[in-house]
Amino acid sequence: MKPLDPRLLRHARTTRTYLVVTAGIGAALAVLVVAQATLLADGITAVFLHGAGPAALGSTLVWLTVVVAARAALCWAQEVASARAAAGVRTELRGRLLSHLARLGPAARPGGPGTGGYATLATRGLDALDAYFARYLPQLVLAALVPAIVLARLLPADLVAALTIAVTLPLIPVFMTLVGWHTEAANRRQFRLLTRLSQHFLDVVAGLPTLQLFGRARAQAATIRRISDEQRRLTMRTLRTAFLSSLVLELLATLSVALVAVGVGLRLVAGHLDLSTALLVLILAPEAYLPLRAVGANYHASAEGLAAAEEVFAALETPVPPTGSRAAPDAATAELVFDDVEVSHPGRDGAALRLDARIAPGGIVALTGPSGCGKSTALGALLGFVAPTRGRVTVGGVPLSDMDPARWRRGIAWVPQRPHLFAATIRDNVTLRAAAASDGASDGASDGAFRGDDPAAPAGDDRIWWALQQAGIAETVAALPGGLDTVLGDDGAGLSAGQRQRLALARAFLRDAPIVLLDEPTANLDDATAATVMAAIRRLAHGRTVVVAAHRPELIALADRVVPLAPALAGAR
Repeated sequence: MKPLDPRLLRHARTTRTYLVVTAGIGAALAVLVVAQATLLADGITAVFLHGAGPAALGSTLVWLTVVVAARAALCWAQEVASARAAAGVRTELRGRLLSHLARLGPAARPGGPGTGGYATLATRGLDALDAYFARYLPQLVLAALVPAIVLARLLPADLVAALTIAVTLPLIPVFMTLVGWHTEAANRRQFRLLTRLSQHFLDVVAGLPTLQLFGRARAQAATIRRISDEQRRLTMRTLRTAFLSSLVLELLATLSVALVAVGVGLRLVAGHLDLSTALLVLILAPEAYLPLRAVGANYHASAEGLAAAEEVFAALETPVPPTGSRAAPDAATAELVFDDVEVSHPGRDGAALRLDARIAPGGIVALTGPSGCGKSTALGALLGFVAPTRGRVTVGGVPLSDMDPARWRRGIAWVPQRPHLFAATIRDNVTLRAAAASDGASDGASDGAFRGDDPAAPAGDDRIWWALQQAGIAETVAALPGGLDTVLGDDGAGLSAGQRQRLALARAFLRDAPIVLLDEPTANLDDATAATVMAAIRRLAHGRTVVVAAHRPELIALADRVVPLAPALAGAR
């Protein structure tokens, strides 16, 4: 990333105002630095050469106090502006990232960091931008302004010193650039590793019950330990580079100031320079190098934020797939057709799905086949989340790509293999009012029963209890102390896997959509719980078209029609 990436100005408008404020404060600070140096040089010269007392230095001391107070006030204003700008940019980029990911849909960005990676990116990654705005960017502005103003003041006073500073100053940015190239690559590797660790940890936590069931939890702990050690080693390597580069820049700046000081001392002893000018040069020379040294020192602190910003920009620049605007046919009577559909994923050989089938309205249709044959991909294609690489999906003769996806999805209830439950009451989880309040503006899915972009309609308790009864979970909810007002933990903590699945089916009953898509609804359930879920599916299929991805023979036997899928690319869901 460049020191000031134009994409930061484009995606975060707060940056523009902050840059103007920072430039104004930086110019004022540079002028005050020169004024303070001039006052100090004149005052010290008056004391040592002319024996001036406090009375004679009164005006000089007053102005010096004013300049010091003004510098302190401007530094305070810079800190306040930096904190506000960092908070504003974080909020703006986080909002843009989440909104764009919602528009991209579950497919999101092919080859992207995944759910855990995006969570890390939107939280810790963007939080690391604080150092960039609070430390790096102000010093970058000062590095552009202070040396220029200092040289403008020194040129008429001492041409030799000004030329020495002008020749040695560019050496610091050159070395800083060389170090920055190496550091930038190291920080990118570090952030990618952190993202991979976050994604792996999220997957392990999500599948912890299954891992414990098969005695593989300890093996995953060893994997996390190995990745964590790799992250620690890479972090220490990056810190070592940062400390060494800071040492190089400090040494280079110190030698440059020493070179100026030696030249000034020799000319002062030879009588070619007066004391006031010599003091002015000696005071201003370190000030000319200080912002550049600070830029190098603060670059490493902001490098993680810059790496995160790169990932955010890559996500924001991922194009949203084009959508149609035609009205959706009546989902209750429309025939669903996979017309020689093939889906391929970038960077993978072969196809994730090959399907040519017709699904007549009404009844239960089971998509069967081995793991990896593309059953979940077929459901994603029906939802419009996955665009076919070849062929097309039509609804009542209308290509799905030509239809308004939000209108089409209003006629669908979707229950994924692992439904998401919110940390809210059972009532809110069934009606999805919690989801509607948090992301009602998006046209995505709530991972339990798809609701499109319109908030869930208010439902009375009688209808909620009816949906729970149909899903076979009413007695369980009634036995809870709070009933419908019982608050669940995050992701349905407090309920078993079968209870979570039936609660998701209650959402589908309440939604009363003509098309229901079920992705392995009996996966990882014992026989008794699976039988309860299948009974609920049988009731749900009355008067609706139910398309279910199925492995369990009992669930396949429940179907009116079976659509076998041929094995496709290994690893496709």
